Amino acid sequence: MAEDELLAFREHWKQELTIKNEAHSNRNVTLQPSREDSKLKRYFEDFGQNRSEPEKRQDSTSQGSSKGGQDAFLSAAKIQNEDQPEYVSIAEGLLDGRTSPLLERIQEERTRRKRQYHSLTSACNTSQKQPQRKINKGDKLVDQFIQDLNETNDIPFFDIELPYELALKIFQYLSRTELGRCAQVSKAWGVLAEDEVLWFRMCQTEGYQHGASVSDSPCWKSMLRDCRNSENTVRSNWKNRVGSISQLQYELGKVLCDVSSCDSYVVAGYTSGDVRLWDTLHWDSAASFLKPSPLTADVTPRPHVSHIRVNNTVAVAAYDDGCVDVWSTETGQEPVHHFQIPGRVHALALSLESPTLATAAGLDVRLDQPDERGYWRTLCQATLPKPVESMVVVPWAGGRGGDSVPLVALSAGETVFLLAPEDLEPRVLHTVYGHPITCLDASASHAALGVKSCGWAMNDGGNKIHVYSLETGQSEISVGNSAGDFSCVNLRDSPPHMLICGNKDRRVRVFDLRTGSSVTSLYAHHMGVTSVQADDWKIVSGGGEGLVCVWEMRMGAKLWEMHNRHPVRHLRFNTSTLVTANIPDEKSPRGACITDDDLTAHRRHRGVICHYDFSEDSTSQDHVLPICRSNYVESSGYNYNIGLAVPYDILSGSHPSH
Repeated sequence: MAEDELLAFREHWKQELTIKNEAHSNRNVTLQPSREDSKLKRYFEDFGQNRSEPEKRQDSTSQGSSKGGQDAFLSAAKIQNEDQPEYVSIAEGLLDGRTSPLLERIQEERTRRKRQYHSLTSACNTSQKQPQRKINKGDKLVDQFIQDLNETNDIPFFDIELPYELALKIFQYLSRTELGRCAQVSKAWGVLAEDEVLWFRMCQTEGYQHGASVSDSPCWKSMLRDCRNSENTVRSNWKNRVGSISQLQYELGKVLCDVSSCDSYVVAGYTSGDVRLWDTLHWDSAASFLKPSPLTADVTPRPHVSHIRVNNTVAVAAYDDGCVDVWSTETGQEPVHHFQIPGRVHALALSLESPTLATAAGLDVRLDQPDERGYWRTLCQATLPKPVESMVVVPWAGGRGGDSVPLVALSAGETVFLLAPEDLEPRVLHTVYGHPITCLDASASHAALGVKSCGWAMNDGGNKIHVYSLETGQSEISVGNSAGDFSCVNLRDSPPHMLICGNKDRRVRVFDLRTGSSVTSLYAHHMGVTSVQADDWKIVSGGGEGLVCVWEMRMGAKLWEMHNRHPVRHLRFNTSTLVTANIPDEKSPRGACITDDDLTAHRRHRGVICHYDFSEDSTSQDHVLPICRSNYVESSGYNYNIGLAVPYDILSGSHPSH
């Protein structure tokens, strides 16, 4: 299509040039022969100067014949050029697909520079401005078009010339290194390689500044450089464990029951029935105390918090008595929604992208979501043949095909179901009699589930992880060959085409879903792996013994580890932060008389939440233990029964000399 249009344009241009030639012949318009002779002679002189010595010696024997041929060529060119202007011959050569020789281009450039130098010199000497070239009325639009291109927006590509927009289209496929090399070719290429649109698109391609526009930054090349330097600094801090470590504690809550985190929010539930919410971006504000619903506030003793979930908009807590409270992360305090399910809540799932809540108690499952006005509605309810053990809301399931209906994947015994509001009954995704589901996770397009093999199935390679397509409902691949049960799997937060899982055989494994092969297998935790997460270069794992280990994926080497009492039940990290939670299995430890008067005697039973910050702006003061960073405002503290009071930190009525 493009070649046909180019040929048609050339033919149309030839016709106009032919009409132009006839008009010039009628007016007897000719060019100066001396100018043509000097140009052609200069071309042959330059051509002869650049030839090699053997060629010159060979031509010296036939100098007379060569000179005669040259004179004949000059006379023929003179006769031809007398009939048509110079720019017409140049245009005809371009239309026929021919390009001028490189030597002629170099000579023309030298002549242009000399002409420009002489014009500037004469202007300074005479202090008079040269009159601008005026276009004759007889010149056509094509002549003006060629002149405008040559004067304004032509980008030289060696022996051809392209418009700026077309050259920019070509340069957008180059990498950072290639753009840097192109910027050294010429000034025109340097201007093109520094174009803001190119660097803005490169920023977006490499994952920086999502949602920004071209006008948001005056120099996108500097923005990309700063983002990459910041990323390298954060990666170095991760590898060397350089950053701040903070413990999120609430001693009055007694024993920690469950923890959830999303971006900067961390929420925790305790055996006292209290729920605390921290915003790690605003450490100056104390942890928000989320009050229970007024309907259950007077119940004594308060039921334990069984499950906790949070995203950027809401926080959800489920209690042992079947009550579920929903709070807004912006307002906090009083719950915005409350309901109760008969029996104890066994599973709770919350979408990270929208306030979609799935709750399971025994055989019953319900799905709740607020409408456009903010009123919560129950989208669907279902009853399963067996109690629900694990459940996850498929991320961005509503974004496929423009449909906003959520999708929930849940496991009950040996079966995995898919629950959607438009379905009358839950759909069966996977079921094998006698092979229970040990772990479950889902991405936007796939679901991964760990299956425990029993009896004769152990001869088929042991326990495996099956990956299903949510669109077709068919099994795409099965990975793993382990004698131990798969205790955790992470598909949503893993790199593309990768799956990371933990096993009770103490190993962390990374699989490539395109080939089904194992990329990395690490001997990590001697009491089994409880939680895992990975990105493109590192793996973070938690074990039943309380260790949090950071691994380098390519080398398979352990970078560092941290230990706390109790198993690691929650682990989540982003670019610069890491949140871990060591949650006790025993909520009422034997021999522990935990009362409000003496909480610190049983600190080992409470569990701990740790927040690691590896950002480049972390100061050295953050490396100091939290107990030594107290502001000494409180009269007493619960850190090992130590009440800090230093008289010279806060002085009232100090001496004027101070």
